[in-house]
Amino acid sequence: MSPMPDGTHHQDDRSLGQIVSDVTSDLSTLVRQELDLAKTEIKQEAGRAGRGVGLLGGAGVAGHLALIFLSLCAVFVLNNAVPLELAALIVAVVWAVVAAVLALTGKKELDKTNPALPETQRSLKEDAAWARQQKS
Repeated sequence: MSPMPDGTHHQDDRSLGQIVSDVTSDLSTLVRQELDLAKTEIKQEAGRAGRGVGLLGGAGVAGHLALIFLSLCAVFVLNNAVPLELAALIVAVVWAVVAAVLALTGKKELDKTNPALPETQRSLKEDAAWARQQKS
C-alpha cells in the first residue's frame, strides 16, 4: 500500500509488469521532453551566436578598412621624406613581414593541435569495455 496525501493508504492494483511499463513510459516521456527543451535552448543560443558572429564579421571588415586607410596615411607621411613609390614599398614590406610572422605563428599553433581527441577516444574505449563487462 502506498500512502496518500491525506495520510490514508491506497492499494495499487497494478501488476509488476504494468508498473514497470508505466515507469518506462514515464521515463521515455521525460527524456523526450528534456531533448525538446535542449533543442529549443540550442536554437536560441545559436541565434544569439549567429548575431554575435555577424557583428564580429562587420567589425573585421571595418578594422580591415581602417588598416587600409592607416596604411595610405603612412604612405603619404613617408612621401614627405622619400618618393611616393618607395613610401608605398616600405609600407607593403612592413605588412608582408607582419603577415609572415602571423602565418608562422599560426602554423606552429596548428602543429600543436591533436585532432585525434585522445581523451574522447579513451573515454569511449572505457565505455565500450564497461558495456562488454555488463553483458558478461
